[in-house]
Amino acid sequence: MTVNNFYDLLNNKILVLDGATGTELQKSGMPQGVCPEKWAFDNPEVIMDIHKKYIDSGSDIIYSSTFGGTRLKLSEFGLGDKTYELNVKLAKLAKEAAGTKGYVAGDIAPTGKFIEPFGDFPFEDAVNVYKEQAKALLDGGVDLFVLETMIDIQEIRAALIAVKEICDLPVIASMTFNEDQLTLTGTDPVSALITLQSLGADIVGCNCSTGPDKMVEVIKKMKPFAKVPLLAKPNAGLPKLKNGKTIFDMTADEFASFVPDFLDAGVNLIGGCCGTSFEYIKKVKEKVTGSLPQKPRIKSISALSSARKTVFHEIGKNICIIGERINPTGKKKLQEELREGKFDEVKRFAVEQAQSGSDLLDVNMGMSGIDEKKMMINAVKILSSSSNLPLVIDSSNPEVIEAALRIYPGRALINSISAEKNKLDKLLPIAAKYGAMFILLPLNDNEIPKTADGRINIVNEIFSKAKEYGFTKDDIVVDCLVMTISSDQNAAKETLKLIKWCREVFKCNTVIGLSNVSFGLPQRKYINAGFLAMSIANGLSMAIANPSDELLMFLKYASDALIGNDNNCIGYIKKFSNLQDKKDKKESGKKDKNPEDMVYDSVLDGDKENIIEYIKKAINNNITPNNIVDDYLIKAINKVGDLYENKEYFLPQLIASAESMKTAFGYLEPLLSKKNNEDNKKKIKIILATVKGDIHDIGKNIVGLMLKNYGYKVIDLGKDVACDKIIETAVNEKVDIIGLSALMTTTMTEMKNVVDNARKIKNNIKIIIGGAVITKSYAEEIGADGFAKDGIEAVKLVGKLLSN
Repeated sequence: MTVNNFYDLLNNKILVLDGATGTELQKSGMPQGVCPEKWAFDNPEVIMDIHKKYIDSGSDIIYSSTFGGTRLKLSEFGLGDKTYELNVKLAKLAKEAAGTKGYVAGDIAPTGKFIEPFGDFPFEDAVNVYKEQAKALLDGGVDLFVLETMIDIQEIRAALIAVKEICDLPVIASMTFNEDQLTLTGTDPVSALITLQSLGADIVGCNCSTGPDKMVEVIKKMKPFAKVPLLAKPNAGLPKLKNGKTIFDMTADEFASFVPDFLDAGVNLIGGCCGTSFEYIKKVKEKVTGSLPQKPRIKSISALSSARKTVFHEIGKNICIIGERINPTGKKKLQEELREGKFDEVKRFAVEQAQSGSDLLDVNMGMSGIDEKKMMINAVKILSSSSNLPLVIDSSNPEVIEAALRIYPGRALINSISAEKNKLDKLLPIAAKYGAMFILLPLNDNEIPKTADGRINIVNEIFSKAKEYGFTKDDIVVDCLVMTISSDQNAAKETLKLIKWCREVFKCNTVIGLSNVSFGLPQRKYINAGFLAMSIANGLSMAIANPSDELLMFLKYASDALIGNDNNCIGYIKKFSNLQDKKDKKESGKKDKNPEDMVYDSVLDGDKENIIEYIKKAINNNITPNNIVDDYLIKAINKVGDLYENKEYFLPQLIASAESMKTAFGYLEPLLSKKNNEDNKKKIKIILATVKGDIHDIGKNIVGLMLKNYGYKVIDLGKDVACDKIIETAVNEKVDIIGLSALMTTTMTEMKNVVDNARKIKNNIKIIIGGAVITKSYAEEIGADGFAKDGIEAVKLVGKLLSN
């Protein structure tokens, strides 16, 4: 099926998807703890019957039973070498079951790894893992692909790139958002949408985690900015335990009652996830029959995204500042660090520019004596984790630009594409492949036109070529070329003419590199500020500038207010009402920090590379190892916890800080006092385990890392752990607390089994539980001592239980 065929279907009706498959397999006899893909492979009549029942219930599209079909997941059952065989067969079974009544989506899901830059699993390895599965599903005859239940924007990017590089079938990209409308790694619905639709996803949506009432709000947020159709596949409410079995609290009729809300919100494809069955899909079908689908409200959008933020660019709205400081030209300290492979200055410039008001960060690694491509990749990885601002990839080398775009977990801006044949022919397809916006630089191999008319000709030439790759005017930002007025008195006038033409005639966004205008003149800041005001008045969209220049930034806010770009002067008021506070912070930040304060900052910043160096200096300053732990490390990780709870930090920062803490403890442990070491021998013991039948352990591993950082002794039994082993270890090791994890509704009942057996030994062991499908009410229902939704809550819960 082609993308156009798929869109033709969606133009005429709402498409109904299937419901849950795993629970139906269990109802049909699949034991707990086995590989679902292998069991379905060995019992083809069962999986085909499930597929057929969904088709008969009204599903237009069914998912192949390959949710755990990557080599990484299958290897956990010793089946990695069966990856191709299992996926091909399961795809063929789904196709046979669907017949001519429906379509089959090849189901691709998380690997269980965190992908760089948010984790340690290499991005290209993830792409290759997904390519292997996708090729098998393609050979099995699937009609399209669905990437579902993704919690990490970088992992779904890897899967999307993998599929797009092997075929041109339609691809659905579906992420999982928690009740706070964020993914586990902190991506909001709009940022996910902007990133995925730009990268080539043909449908974007969400599934799992929440019931329909919460999910419809996610769709409402996406719809105004979606240029592709949207999908929703919610759970049937919340899981509960009844008669030893997991059930969901929403009936089929209740579930289907939300369908009109989804259609009003703009959903084009709808189905069910955990807790839904054939009856639910039948009810959904009844509700959508006769309803006409909403088409996307926009055809293109001028917006850039990071993993956690979107910046929109509307012509005539507030000017956007592109921070120019991450560029080694003229910066000796930055040059020295880059030659040593360090990025402290890069991170410092990112923080300073964000605090000073930058909306985007320009990243340039062009200098002699380094591998520009390698350093650009590393810079993009570091900035993706440490900054929320979208990036502008700045290089004259197309290979460097492509490498950066491939690894970047968002939609970036390329700086820049000119009419120079070597660049135009190479960079346009790269920009199109990765869905990047680009700065259009109106010069060619022969000249840099001095007049606006000459530049306009080149703008039209480049845009005509760009349209062949699907670009619209929303995807470009014209660089209006600022030349120095000290050598050409008309230079500024010509630039202003081009800015005005772009806004009023061509109708696209514009950018200038501001400081060129004043080159060779005294007191350049006044020329720069004056020219910025004139440019804004003529319709400028963006300026590449130093946001630390207060005069420049003050004038930007004032100009926005004066010409009506700042609605009710809100931006101006906000800027200057907080000015003194920011100045005080800036002054206090100028003071040289002592090494022990840098230890504290290293935990906050996730700087595991330098924390040992600061610890050594602190010890040389007569700060004892015990004091470093008690007064700096513990306080810092507590602060990280507060930032995480307040949604100022997200999972990537939490993990980075925990790793820094781990590095520090690894160095300090042999140096701690005898009393401290004796206390360590007596410290609280905690068992962690993913229960029998469940092979998911990302959440458990993060909880373990956090607990260790707070001084607890953690015994990690791993995943798919039998009840007897958990109880036996608890008794032998004389543990204080058992922590249980489950990600699947089909395995959460095993938690009750562990709780019941632990209570029989009567040694006052506390039991806490957690996992994506677990709730506080479920913990109370099975008699657990508490529920924690993440590592920070687990630490607090353990402390509370031990103090009682």
